Amino acid sequence: MQLPLGTGTVEVSLPDCAVRTVELPGGETVDPAVAARAALDDPHGPALPSLVDPGDDVTVVVTDVTRATPDEVLVAAMLERLPDCNVSILVGLGLHRPMTESELRTALGEYATLATNHDPDEAVEVGTVRGVGSDRVPVRVHPLVAEADHVLSTGMVEPHQYAGFSGGSKTVVVGAGDGSLIGYTHGPDVLSHPDVRLGRVDGNPFRETVDRAGDAVGVEFCLNVTKGPDGFLGASAGRPRAVVADLAETAREALSVPLEDTFDAVVGGVGAPKDATLYQATRGATYLVLGEHNPVRSGGRVITPARLTEGAGEGTGERRFYERLRTATSAESLYEAMRAGYDPGAQRAFVVARALREADLWITNSEHPAVVEECLLHAAERVDDAVEPGSDVLVVPDALNTLLG
Repeated sequence: MQLPLGTGTVEVSLPDCAVRTVELPGGETVDPAVAARAALDDPHGPALPSLVDPGDDVTVVVTDVTRATPDEVLVAAMLERLPDCNVSILVGLGLHRPMTESELRTALGEYATLATNHDPDEAVEVGTVRGVGSDRVPVRVHPLVAEADHVLSTGMVEPHQYAGFSGGSKTVVVGAGDGSLIGYTHGPDVLSHPDVRLGRVDGNPFRETVDRAGDAVGVEFCLNVTKGPDGFLGASAGRPRAVVADLAETAREALSVPLEDTFDAVVGGVGAPKDATLYQATRGATYLVLGEHNPVRSGGRVITPARLTEGAGEGTGERRFYERLRTATSAESLYEAMRAGYDPGAQRAFVVARALREADLWITNSEHPAVVEECLLHAAERVDDAVEPGSDVLVVPDALNTLLG
């Protein structure tokens, strides 16, 4: 069988095992450019041209290199509808590393010259929002967002460990935010809430806090897409909450697989761009183990082939993640220590620790096996080497876009 690895695939053969492969329902694919323009013709709420006057300052927040969003296509479709105004593009990095000039040109084409990498140290406060219970959370964003007459965004509505589905206001308030909102929403109290779950939007306190922050910032309009196993499934435009609800429903139909069984080993594919760093690649395992249905038997293992061209990762969050795992003596001690709190960005170490309490995590085919071994995980040269002969194995070719349960 073939599993994703970087921008290509890797051959996996498990002749001594009982293997079951997940097949997603999928759906009819669309041309994202055509779908984006159709969505703009029929938005949720006011049409984009009616929101903006000539001469206004408009900031479009786009996703970064960790998302496979067709940002050039989405930006082009929105700018076609705008009057003569002053447009800036802000790359929503959150606490990830800046994108290089080459990456910006690849992602944004002719619009790369309008782009600025977000710097969380430059964020300014625009207000506070209610978090869980009576908590008040400060909302700080980049000046290009805070000072704009209008804030627009692109996004990918895909399964997300915390938000249920990504996209909507999250591109702006997390991508263009600083450690205040990121630290709160990604903190142990929120992430351990039972309704903070992969695929869940309604009643999810992470998503609700992010949406309220979007209101405080003034995110008026977004243009998002969603995708399935064979390509893009649709686009939606307009008010962020409605866009996420719309595309999440489309995604669920294409990505949900009923499953009650458990297995000795689960092999989850990730591929580019997520498998460039250990920080992102571990999503494959945590999405599987901490989703609606954990398919791994007690004491089993989850195996993820990942190139890890950037090792653990180079951004602030990635470095914090790496240091937490590298200095931990066990998953249990790390989990207990992090329940008391941690710096923004380190949350992925907390979630990995939660998953490690359920199963062993393996990374194969990587360029940095020593980094993997430093971080409480196991490394192997090939997937075949990480699976014990005679195992019952579930293969999930697209672990980040599969909803089991």
